[in-house]
Amino acid sequence: MPETRLTFEIQPDPPARLDKALARDVPADAALSRSRLARLLEDGAVAVNGEIVTSGKGRVGAGDRVVLTLAAPAESHMGAEPIPLEVVFEDAELIVVNKPAGMVVHPAPGTPGGTLVNALIHHCGDSLSGVGGEKRPGIVHRIDKDTSGLLVAAKTDRAHHGLAAQFEAHDVDRHYRAICHGVPDASDPRLRGLRGTSFESGNVLRIQAELARHKHDRQKQAVVRSGGRHAVTRVRIVSALCRPPAAALVDCWLETGRTHQIRVHMAHVGHALIGDPVYGGRRKLPVAAAGEAGAAAARAFPRQALHAATLGFTHPVTGDRLSFEAPVPPDMAGLLAVLDPDA
Repeated sequence: MPETRLTFEIQPDPPARLDKALARDVPADAALSRSRLARLLEDGAVAVNGEIVTSGKGRVGAGDRVVLTLAAPAESHMGAEPIPLEVVFEDAELIVVNKPAGMVVHPAPGTPGGTLVNALIHHCGDSLSGVGGEKRPGIVHRIDKDTSGLLVAAKTDRAHHGLAAQFEAHDVDRHYRAICHGVPDASDPRLRGLRGTSFESGNVLRIQAELARHKHDRQKQAVVRSGGRHAVTRVRIVSALCRPPAAALVDCWLETGRTHQIRVHMAHVGHALIGDPVYGGRRKLPVAAAGEAGAAAARAFPRQALHAATLGFTHPVTGDRLSFEAPVPPDMAGLLAVLDPDA
């Protein structure tokens, strides 16, 4: 793909600085972020009235002619890997996949390969038109390595900006299925007296508790009284499990999207997810309720029992409302069958 040139004029009453004027007046469909515009300035790819400008501090006037030279997207520094993907939806702008448990979303020092991004680069190939000037997918949200389920990634700059804006504004519908210890029911007086919890109509548990990094373990999150990030999770019982009930399949949805939010909030209210190695502690299902097989299956479950089951958003280019569902994977379905054999 050759380089392209984008030409536009500075509109009346421009900001005092060039970089701010560019951010205001660059055509919206170009989907150029402030950081991308700053890089273009540094690279000598911005001309004002025919003169190359490399500093954003200069002034411009209404009617000044700006030409941006956009280089062809560079190949990503992250390698393409032929990892199988379950693609739920794909078009020229974005892709929705059902991520398996055990797959990291983005490369990091500890996991340089084998990630969802590596798989997407291989799968999408030349259909990646470039995000931030590089041929890579635009990741606008993540789910934990050992959480399965739906995730959307952008294939173009304009889709990336549009999706990121929806996630920032909390305009995305995300529901998770989880299997937790105990049954978070409104009849439990302990829950009603717990700080930050309340019940809404329909026996929906609302958890509002700020989250911050754990004081002693920087890999963990913790509920804090103040100074953390605002976080709200809602929880609805789908079905009580075991006889008598000792666990539950629940529907959790996010008003905010913080790291480990569901896992931390559920542990905070005494309903940690089965299999959660970080926040679940050593809690076990009682044999009297779950039976030998059920208690053993829960004890041996190798990950947090959490699945991103539904994902809904507005297509950032067409404006269509899209909604997707993914059933719980076989490992969670098998655990449910053992814990609730009559279901």
